[in-house]
Amino acid sequence: MKKWLIILFSFCLLVLGACGKEQTANTSGTEKGIQKVSLMLDWYPNAVHSFLFAAEEKGYFKEQGLDVEMKMPADTNDPLRLVAAGKIDMALTYQPEVLVARGEEIPVQSFAAIVRHPLNQVMVRADGPIQSPKDLAGKTVGYPSIPLDEAIIHTMVRADGGDPGKVKMVDVGWDLIPAMATKKVDALIGGYINHEKLLLDKEGHPMRTINPADYGVPDYYELVMVGSEKGLKQRQRVYKKFIAALTKGQKFVAEHPEEGLSILLRHEEKSSPLQKDIETKSLAILLPLMNAKGKPFGYQDPQNWEKVANWLKDTKVINQKVNAADAFVNF
Repeated sequence: MKKWLIILFSFCLLVLGACGKEQTANTSGTEKGIQKVSLMLDWYPNAVHSFLFAAEEKGYFKEQGLDVEMKMPADTNDPLRLVAAGKIDMALTYQPEVLVARGEEIPVQSFAAIVRHPLNQVMVRADGPIQSPKDLAGKTVGYPSIPLDEAIIHTMVRADGGDPGKVKMVDVGWDLIPAMATKKVDALIGGYINHEKLLLDKEGHPMRTINPADYGVPDYYELVMVGSEKGLKQRQRVYKKFIAALTKGQKFVAEHPEEGLSILLRHEEKSSPLQKDIETKSLAILLPLMNAKGKPFGYQDPQNWEKVANWLKDTKVINQKVNAADAFVNF
């Protein structure tokens, strides 16, 4: 009898052990199968984020085993700061800001170029006398008191044969549209061709834009995706999966812009409602500027990073030489 009890007891232990192993395997599989990652946008949801919401709604993140939580920043400085601190996995920010951060020894890196050309362009009245940057001499330029914007204006005016010292820079904060609408300023820098310009046009103040890349400013990436150096090294596979999902999301929006915009509008922030006509025009502007033209979506050109880093140093936006090769990674 005791022998049978021992055999029965041993059998039960084997069964329980097998069950325990199966449960552990399932738990482990779940953890490995679904990776939770956090993403901070650069601003409230708008047309430039269409590919992200398409990737979410169409299941492209899920296909890659990712559960992506998208957040809005409370402050424009939050994305880089929180990524560097390891509190956010990745964020959308601006290429020059990545180099500025690295100049301050903040360990962040870009891993994808999203908008490949400047959206921040000089805006002047379409019927006004300013035809090129040199005409800004003796005029007032409104801007949100950002050193980068000053560097852009000075570079453009100098490249066009004008005197940067004769340009009056006026800090208007983020009231760019009212400053132009009320003729407080003659020109703007710090506003985007896919947002402020469209809104000014709609409100009866038609604008003409001047591209900084045509006047001495490097043709920089406006928006890039960043992570921390540590995170990009330790979780490289996760970031590669994220890029794969983004690529499918962007391809979908490029091929189905109306549906892509509809998805975006379903995710608008209630405190910052979107205007469909503005976002439709914005997306039409953005899609060509997001096209890597024969390269994978998100690809980053080393020469581009080198040129931007050198320009930022030359214009004293950053005070020390930054190794451009360390500021980005291509997966």
